[in-house]
Amino acid sequence: MSGAVQNRTVLNTFLIYALCVVAFLWLVIPFGMAILWSLVDPGTPWSFPDILPPKLSFGRWAQVWQTTSLPTALINSYMLAPTVAVITLALAAPTAYALGRLDFAGKGAVQVMVLLPMAVPGFVLAIFFSGLLFSLGIYSKFLSILLGHTILFLPYAIRILSVSFGQVNQDVIDAARDCGASPFTRFTTAYLPVLRPGILATLIIVFVLSIEEFAIAFILGSPDFTTVPTILYSYLGYNYIRPNAAVVSLILVVPNVALMLILEGLMKSANPSNVVGKG
Repeated sequence: MSGAVQNRTVLNTFLIYALCVVAFLWLVIPFGMAILWSLVDPGTPWSFPDILPPKLSFGRWAQVWQTTSLPTALINSYMLAPTVAVITLALAAPTAYALGRLDFAGKGAVQVMVLLPMAVPGFVLAIFFSGLLFSLGIYSKFLSILLGHTILFLPYAIRILSVSFGQVNQDVIDAARDCGASPFTRFTTAYLPVLRPGILATLIIVFVLSIEEFAIAFILGSPDFTTVPTILYSYLGYNYIRPNAAVVSLILVVPNVALMLILEGLMKSANPSNVVGKG
């Protein structure tokens, strides 16, 4: 028995070290390289055989900020993403309630159909959607991207919220109804404590997806409406400048990583007793 426990301990230790190595290769090295490239001085290039940049400065950050439309792109992205998140949440809630709380014929087929848009490539959806919007006479860049992102990310929101609705304890709802609670009070008492982590997760995930989305923002918005990903991809395309791309990628990624860490904390802080009705 002790041998089995010892073997399990060795295996767990190996897995922990392997996970640390993977995390180092996958996260630490890319982030470290991005930071170093973003700090390469414009007047002193970093090339072989130098292991580290010969000179570090914030010149690239100032250059990107002053010579590109990055300030406008940040405003556009951070106006668009929260609007998309709120509208997507509102539109996803009824369908998520039906999938999470109701039993009806063809429910499995509906669940599959809801998730099908996730399999469509972004560029295909963007090209189709652009033609549809033009035929409807919608030429506003902001509105076009807003509608495109909302449709693209609805499946994510519906999936998350349907799981949250399914975790609501029916006994708590019945108890609130028997006590004479109004529909609003039943929602705040029985539903909201369980739904809160799912609502926050939906808002943050849709926000992050909207911030990072490129295909719809590029096809429907350029050249008049720029977002941070469209600027980043311009540096990765015909106008490839690695240090400038590193600056934009950090501006794009770091806030999203912070939001995902916040989401992780919110999910851990969810009270399990609200789900099972015990405390």
